[in-house]
Amino acid sequence: MTDRTNDWPGVRPEVVAEVVAGLSARLQKRLDGAAAKLAERPVVREGDEWRVEVDEETVLVLHAPGGTVAEQADVRCGCLLAPACVHRAAAVTLCPLAEAPEPTEPPGPTGSPGPTEPTGEAGPSAPTGAAGAADTGAAREAAGPTAPASLTAAELEAARHLHRAAAAVLAAGVSGAGAVSQAELLRAAHRARVAGLYRPAAAAVAVVTRVRAARSGAPDHRLADLVAGLRELLGLTTALTAGTGPVAELRGTARQAYREEGGLRLHGLFAEPVLTATHAGAVSWAVDADGRLSTIAEVMPHDDAAAAVPQAVGAGNRTVRLGDTALSHREFSRAGLVVQGATRSATGRLGAGAAVRAVRAAGAAWTAEPAARLWSEPVAAQVARALAVQDLPYESRPAGSDLLFLDVTLLGTAPTGPGGVPQLRARCTEGGPVLALRAAHEHPDLPFRANLALLATAPGLRLRVVGRLERADRPELRLLAIGTPPQAPDVQTPDPLALPADRAGRVNLGLERLQTADLRTADLGSTDLGPAGPTPPEGVAGTPPERPEPPAPYGPPVHVLGRRVEQTVTTGRNALAPSEATAAADRGLLRAAGLATAAELLDGLRAAAANRRRDVFGRIVADDHDAYATAWLAAAWYTEELASALCSAAWTGEG
Repeated sequence: MTDRTNDWPGVRPEVVAEVVAGLSARLQKRLDGAAAKLAERPVVREGDEWRVEVDEETVLVLHAPGGTVAEQADVRCGCLLAPACVHRAAAVTLCPLAEAPEPTEPPGPTGSPGPTEPTGEAGPSAPTGAAGAADTGAAREAAGPTAPASLTAAELEAARHLHRAAAAVLAAGVSGAGAVSQAELLRAAHRARVAGLYRPAAAAVAVVTRVRAARSGAPDHRLADLVAGLRELLGLTTALTAGTGPVAELRGTARQAYREEGGLRLHGLFAEPVLTATHAGAVSWAVDADGRLSTIAEVMPHDDAAAAVPQAVGAGNRTVRLGDTALSHREFSRAGLVVQGATRSATGRLGAGAAVRAVRAAGAAWTAEPAARLWSEPVAAQVARALAVQDLPYESRPAGSDLLFLDVTLLGTAPTGPGGVPQLRARCTEGGPVLALRAAHEHPDLPFRANLALLATAPGLRLRVVGRLERADRPELRLLAIGTPPQAPDVQTPDPLALPADRAGRVNLGLERLQTADLRTADLGSTDLGPAGPTPPEGVAGTPPERPEPPAPYGPPVHVLGRRVEQTVTTGRNALAPSEATAAADRGLLRAAGLATAAELLDGLRAAAANRRRDVFGRIVADDHDAYATAWLAAAWYTEELASALCSAAWTGEG
């Protein structure tokens, strides 16, 4: 069957590195231009082969079983220069990067889980970022023997190679990091993976993916994600080459280790869609009798952005892969399971091996144990927990560590967003902070935004909510699910949510749509926010909700340093060569705000960027960019830590 498409198959990172390395220096200079021309040619798929007519006499064929080019020989070109032709290299440059396959081992004696789908970019931020790399139903076994406590010579050399390649990409910036620079970083990543440095290798592949998205203007590109990726990669390679930090944690693992948990009594909490550039699906969250959170996911790769949202929403209706249960993810978010032979990873993922047995059981209300204890943790402690894991890869974070469980009262909308864009605001109960509620995912075809808009029409509504902390200098929460709050013992009022019985008093905002009838807005009075807020109708007890406060003045100008850090990632080290007047203005603004360290770091970054040796003819002598990368990393980490500190202060009222 022939199918005309604009999509390219996936390609293993090492294949890109090998094919590009086979080009002559002359052809490498032409690679970016050749890729741009090839991208305009139609792609025809015939089974496992993708064909492109380069010209009237030349046909390029990519053999991709399962949608992934796994070997150099799978890329064939009919031109006279093949296999060392620019067409093959241009093709693999255009293909999206595919994850490396997980090593497989035979099941253990107790029916241990087998391999799973590889990790995706989450970037649940991941996008929603909830599941990041979700298990597709089979869990990964524990890795092999314990690695040595110090780096071997091969690991150290691989880490140094990776550091040099990453520094070169940083120095070039998005505008200068073409296919050759990307291929060199992928080659270094492959070498690191072979040496056993799994976490740095994965970080390098993620950086290349984000650089490609930035260069192509992909709609899912976020500069902040690319900055974070480079910061993580350079931080890992710096720690490895310098011999600082826990080596085992810096190495990472090829696959997640699952341990036997025996019997578990699980209570479903909520479910959310997962939508990234490469994966789509749903993940369910559950709490056990000890208050620990666990996840069960149904996430699969996709190669069609138009079908990704229906895939994510539809996954909510698919059966949870755990034993013989027939519960869908939406049903499990309100029900329970009794599991025998359970396995669970350190990050909370539940395995689905052959020995696992699961039987449906009753669920628990959010206001009853064990779920209620999640909301009993003080707000400040929850924020501190979420901020503490920000620097960890999503797949390494304990389940739910970035989630907040709050009781809030909606206040209506106020111009708190960027540029004064109205945002829904709410106040935590018991004198907590006022926060902005945001959609967990901005895709317009997911229900998040529509549900948030409906909630904005109901100021005064009391809710129990689950959300993901958004790090900002003002309290912000990306809303995932809402439910009925606990009732005070001495107050008899109707539930604020008039939900059908099968909803069990909660709504998964990314998988289900709220209706106006689901909100008891008649009990809240007018939604017109006057000076004192809406007034309850006659005969209805309660205090009218307060009017949203105007946004407070912006805090210290930390954006000055952060903007320069991002600017260098976009344009390269040459971006920091403006006039001295600009540098003096930045320095003065930071010092006037008491940010002397930020001013010194920015001056150091400028000095490192300008420190280029020249030969006797005045030409710039190439260097390894190590000093520049070190200065940039220091500024990036300072910006990161300061942002976390300001976020913590905003939630605790210490700012």
